[in-house]
Order: sequence, then C-alpha cells, then structure tokens
Amino acid sequence: MIGLIGKKVGMTQVFADDGQAIPVTVIEAGPCTVVDVKTEEKHGYSAVQLGFDNWTKKRPKSKPVQGQFDRAGVPAKKHLKEFRVADSGPYEVRQDLKADVFTPGEKIKVTGTSKGKGFAGPVRRWGFSGFGDSHGAKGSRAAGAVGMCATPARTLKGHKMAGRMGAVRRCVRNLVVVEVDPERNLLMVKGAVPGVRRGYVYVEKLQEWTPPAPEVKEPEEQPDTHLEGQATEPASQVPEDQQAGQSEEEKPQGE
Repeated sequence: MIGLIGKKVGMTQVFADDGQAIPVTVIEAGPCTVVDVKTEEKHGYSAVQLGFDNWTKKRPKSKPVQGQFDRAGVPAKKHLKEFRVADSGPYEVRQDLKADVFTPGEKIKVTGTSKGKGFAGPVRRWGFSGFGDSHGAKGSRAAGAVGMCATPARTLKGHKMAGRMGAVRRCVRNLVVVEVDPERNLLMVKGAVPGVRRGYVYVEKLQEWTPPAPEVKEPEEQPDTHLEGQATEPASQVPEDQQAGQSEEEKPQGE
C-alpha cells in the first residue's frame, strides 16, 4: 500500500455527466522522490521513504537530516514520510512518484492536521448548553462545577474544560478520487480534507479489510461404546450373587 505526500490547495466543485455538482478538495500530490528503501533482510520490514517539496530556505538542514539526502543523492526536501509496503522491491532510490499512482473512482484515506481554533471555552469546545441569561444571571457560558467536595477533593483527569481547540492529527477514510491530473499532479477528492490551505497531507490507498473466515471444527470421531460393550460382555448375564447361590445348590448333599 503506497501513498503520497501532498498539499491541500483548496475546495471547488466539478460537474458529473448528469449535471450533478460534486464538492471536491484539490490536493497537490507529488512529485515525491524516493529517499530510502527499507527491506526485510536489512531493516526487518518493508517500507519506502518519500521526500516532498524542495528545501528553499537559506538556512541549511541539520547535519543528520542532510546526510540522508546526501547519501541518496537527492536535493533536500521539506517533508519526509515513510510508507509501509508489502514488497519494496519495485522501488528504487531517486525514483519519482506522481499523482498517476491513483485512479478515478478509487477509495483513499487522507491524514492531516486540523485547523487550530486557539483557546476556546467549554461551550464552543465541547458543546455545553450553558446557563440561562434571564433574571440578571452572569457567566452563562461558564463550565460550572468541575469536581466533588470532600471525596476525592480534586478534579478528575480528562474532565471536559476550556483549552486549546483543534490543531490535532485527523484521518478521513473512504474518500473517493473524482479526477486525476497527472500533468499538474493534482487530485480531486470528493468531500472535505482536514487541514488548512497549503498544509501537508498524506494520501494513501485504502486497504479494504476483509474479516477472517470462521474456523469450522470437524466433529471428533467418537468410538461406538455400545458395540464395544456387546463384544466384551460375557456370555452369561446372571448376576454374581445369583451365580454364587446356584453353585451352592449344585453341591452334593453329603459334602
């Protein structure tokens, strides 16, 4: 399962053949350069490390990071991302991957960082209803009580309170590729994508999950105890106490 690093350009709409307007997000996907290839024999897993967007700042990258690009023989990139693959054999260092790795109608997943909203109160951040504004009430958007009295005399961890909102990693699955422009490396994806404009996103092919087949246990062959018992039973079915009584009666009277 290979993916690409891209930038969110913005949103627009395209029209289908039947005239229906489809809202799409335009993503600049690629070209991404293969910086390193991980193999099972050397690294213990198969993956491809991609670089995107050339480094244009005057300040150079740190020496450890710059050494990765020097070893690969590619110019420094702004963003690096490693994608796990089943087999890394088809990929080579300095190979360019473009948007044509995706096809229209294909389902993908897009990962990005959501928009930052800054410091927000509990009403906006968590959807609290607040208090009534009548009769001179103040603080109608306050959080209210946040803890107990004597036991445990503290605010429990994870309590919904005011704080920073947004700017978290989010992944949207089951997005459909509407159009692909390989010349300009553009993807048009139906629906919304997390992140701001010009923000980095990861576009990956969606790996459909198939549930494992249920295990069918074959019934164990049980021996036929009824037939075995008949074969091993003695010919005489007379109880032992009756057999003892018969043996005493058969003895001669003079003994």
